[in-house]
Amino acid sequence: MSRLGELIAELCPNGVEYRAFGESATIVRGASPRPIKNFITTESTGVNWIKIGDVKPGDKYITSSAEKITPEGAKKSRAVKKGDFILSNSMSFGRPYILQIDGCIHDGWLAISDFSDNYLSDFLFHLLNSNSCQSEMRKKASFGGAVQNLNADIVRALVLPVPPLEVQREIVRMLDSFTLLTAELTAELTAELTARKKQYDFYRNKLLTHNKEYPMKPLADLGKWAGGKTPAMAEKSFWEGGTIPWISSKDMKVSILADTQDHITEKAINEASMTLFPENSIAIVTRSGILKHTFPVAYVPFKTTINQDIKILVVNKDVLPRYAFHVIQGKGQDILTKTKKQGGTVDSLDFQKVLAYKVPVPPLDVQERLVQVLDNFESICTDLNIGLPAEIEARQKQYEYYRDLLLTFAETGSMLVTDRQTDRQTDRQTDRQTDRQN
Repeated sequence: MSRLGELIAELCPNGVEYRAFGESATIVRGASPRPIKNFITTESTGVNWIKIGDVKPGDKYITSSAEKITPEGAKKSRAVKKGDFILSNSMSFGRPYILQIDGCIHDGWLAISDFSDNYLSDFLFHLLNSNSCQSEMRKKASFGGAVQNLNADIVRALVLPVPPLEVQREIVRMLDSFTLLTAELTAELTAELTARKKQYDFYRNKLLTHNKEYPMKPLADLGKWAGGKTPAMAEKSFWEGGTIPWISSKDMKVSILADTQDHITEKAINEASMTLFPENSIAIVTRSGILKHTFPVAYVPFKTTINQDIKILVVNKDVLPRYAFHVIQGKGQDILTKTKKQGGTVDSLDFQKVLAYKVPVPPLDVQERLVQVLDNFESICTDLNIGLPAEIEARQKQYEYYRDLLLTFAETGSMLVTDRQTDRQTDRQTDRQTDRQN
């Protein structure tokens, strides 16, 4: 029997008590002094003002804050201390963070404290992050399919296991060990993937380096380039129920588009004079903040429309669409460097310079061979269904599976807990009956 099994057999042989979270901890909402700009300070007497921007989704601890508020502002806010938990209560909500600083939180946070008699901090972190707990919070905070705020009452009402502290300590040890192994393996796989991508870039550049046997042609000669626009947002009939893809900069995060986030209607095509471009086109971003760092290029295998920040290429018969994609993507950084406009409030490209940029255009049979090699290499590097990305995803899912398994306990048969369990069974039966009726 494992150490955890021995502890459970010794300390909770008849199961673990479940109780409402509000019975095990103090859970309150943050508060904001208003207007907040009047209380922001750079003085040494300032109090840490903790915001969403101070953390990333994968973080466990909050170690600093970008801003501080005055002591007067702190009196009108919610004070939190090192060791407390905070959860975001709106938008991407419910992720727990452990404070390693004292400070104040606004009303976009919930604070969790006074739990040390019932939970170890690290155990509670794993418990609140579990799929079952996260799912329950999403369910309770959703009304009519729309996600609302995660209020303090919802979190207080969460029914959670309260195993003995010694059992919690052993589970934490196991999960931390598994987390470390997963992180190390993920880092190794990520490094390998990065190396593969660098290797891909190297060979792509080699393959696309100008050969004197092949002509250099400006991008304008590869086919017909066109721009797009945005149908009136106020005209709901242009958008509601739309099925026609409409590309904007937010879609240009992958090299092959599967779909777009936004769609327009046939009415928008007809009345807003939108152009529907054919499948197997190549889209580039010419105006967006993302041009600070990269030159987004995407292959579009479906018919689509585009907005005013996108240009699209429909290739000539003497150019393969996938070759045009690879050569533009391969030369992307050079295109960005040579055509980016200086100044301006939004990063943009001088499109006339883009059109004048020259690339090698070999015969179709050579293009076909290059495309085959480059497509195969790109698939190895980026396809989530094969290779290293799939392995990284599988490791994360494996960790989540074992975490949720370790955090699932048999429930004790005490009268109080039995009543709650009966209530939950009744709720589940009601849900099943409702499902059958629907």
